[in-house]
Amino acid sequence: MVVRSRPSASPSGVRDRQAALARSRLLHRGTVTVLAVAILVMLVVSGSVGTVEVGLADAARIVVGHLVPNVPWMSDGSLTVLQDQAVWQFRLPRALLAGLAGAGLALAGAIMQVIVRNPLAEPYLLGVSSGAGVGAVLVITFGSAAVGGLPLGAAAFAGALVASVCVALVARHRGILSPTRMILSGVALGSLFSAITSYLTLTTEAQNVFSVLFFLLGSVSAASMASLAVPAVAFTAACVVVGLRTRAMNALLSGDESATALGVDVNRLRAVLLVTAALLTGSIVSVSGGIGFVGLVIPHVARILVGSDHRRMLPVTVLGGALFLMVADLLSRTVAAPGEIPIGILTAVVGAPFFLWLMRRDTAARAGFGR
Repeated sequence: MVVRSRPSASPSGVRDRQAALARSRLLHRGTVTVLAVAILVMLVVSGSVGTVEVGLADAARIVVGHLVPNVPWMSDGSLTVLQDQAVWQFRLPRALLAGLAGAGLALAGAIMQVIVRNPLAEPYLLGVSSGAGVGAVLVITFGSAAVGGLPLGAAAFAGALVASVCVALVARHRGILSPTRMILSGVALGSLFSAITSYLTLTTEAQNVFSVLFFLLGSVSAASMASLAVPAVAFTAACVVVGLRTRAMNALLSGDESATALGVDVNRLRAVLLVTAALLTGSIVSVSGGIGFVGLVIPHVARILVGSDHRRMLPVTVLGGALFLMVADLLSRTVAAPGEIPIGILTAVVGAPFFLWLMRRDTAARAGFGR
């Protein structure tokens, strides 16, 4: 038998690959830098917009003044107490929660798309958000006594956990988590939870309906510094868990057999990622309501921009999700001012056309989107 050795790459081919790799790294670093700067700008812009007039420079000075001790402009009378309260106690927590929710939901969507190897997966598809909705609506319609005395946020978190456990139990077959079973059980349980939510909404008193709809469509208007703690801890933990498994996630995308051949414990990895995504989604939905679209679309946009390698795609996904929801929140409180539009409506109205436009570009096909 004649064994033919693989021809060695030509020097020009090696140089081309090195140049392409260098361009890819430069694009990734540039994208991350631009997104990070844009998020900082949005924090200042969000702090300056509202009924109390605060300029961009004053908003930035108030934020810096609370972070850096003994700065002169905090005591020289150039800033009023009302301006300080408006920026630091109301607008900044709201912008931070919007960014945190966007980053977390986008990360959860990217995780779930890897778990089931399906680009349509997101927290809504697996019923996690619907489960959280049931817990929250129970509190709104019957009071906290209906869920063991839990407040609204905790009840929504408990609902998300119950939904995740149900999906995992149904999807488990002979000790293995089946991606197809996860999708089917998620869709079925999500429909069941949505039906329960609809029934509770239709049978409750009229004054509760507005609160239910606002929660289901998403809002960060009740944000405070204290409300950031739980989702911030969950998001940090999720970043650590996922950051240590980016190579395994890349392998899982190529299929269970290929990943197993590379030494990945597929079933264990899938279980860890599912728990991580469920906890992250539950913690965010409990404080911001059911905000759709972010977890589905932002990971796709990130893949189009920097490719499918999770070591590069996930940072862009997180930053892109944060920026996207901060912009959506700013629009939600300014488009119909002094009223407010639920943020979930704007994420779909603003994000869907942009996503469709981006999908039509050649870059989408090169990133494998059109396959």
